[in-house]
Amino acid sequence: MDTPFSTLIRTASHEQHTEAETSSFMGDLLGGRLGVDAYARYTEQLWFVYRALEEGAEALREDPVAGPFVQRELFRTAALEQDLAHLRGPDWRDGVSPLPATTAYAERVAECARDWPAGYVAHHYTRYLGDLSGGQIIRDKAERTWGFSRKGDGVRFYVFEEISNPAAFKRAYRELLDGVNADDLEKQRIVDECKRAFAFNSAVFHQLGSEFPLSA
Repeated sequence: MDTPFSTLIRTASHEQHTEAETSSFMGDLLGGRLGVDAYARYTEQLWFVYRALEEGAEALREDPVAGPFVQRELFRTAALEQDLAHLRGPDWRDGVSPLPATTAYAERVAECARDWPAGYVAHHYTRYLGDLSGGQIIRDKAERTWGFSRKGDGVRFYVFEEISNPAAFKRAYRELLDGVNADDLEKQRIVDECKRAFAFNSAVFHQLGSEFPLSA
């Protein structure tokens, strides 16, 4: 391909990406129109997805396609658990539940980790690069809206303490994408799975929006 794969995957999934990040739920959350309970419920959904991503990662460490992407400094499950303990209390595990869309999303991530490493890369890219980019907007809004201390409990998910230069890290990540061990047909399948990942995110946001409708 003449176009770098990192550029291709970003541009090809732009429509789905935009749809996900401009959902009514996310707009209401970032606009400060929802309470901290909505933020906590969203954080719960992230925990189910990242648990699937990271439980499947170890078996892929030596895989020629997905292995280079498995980098522990990206892992988010432990940070999410700290945030949930802060948001929901020490017994938070007793009360969390996945939305139907979240269950489908996590099951697809686990399926790719188990059966299709290139598909796993699509989900890895969609989540982690988003966390390092747009996720920082959510962190800032959460700190301002609900008074979380900077880099403290409640927003630890968005704080990558082991990545000192996020811009450089993202450049290196895109270079990994450009060199992914896949032919053109497989790359197109990765792009399609990336679009599917954004569709899963949109479905989660839609169901969160049903739980937390905007009050006029």
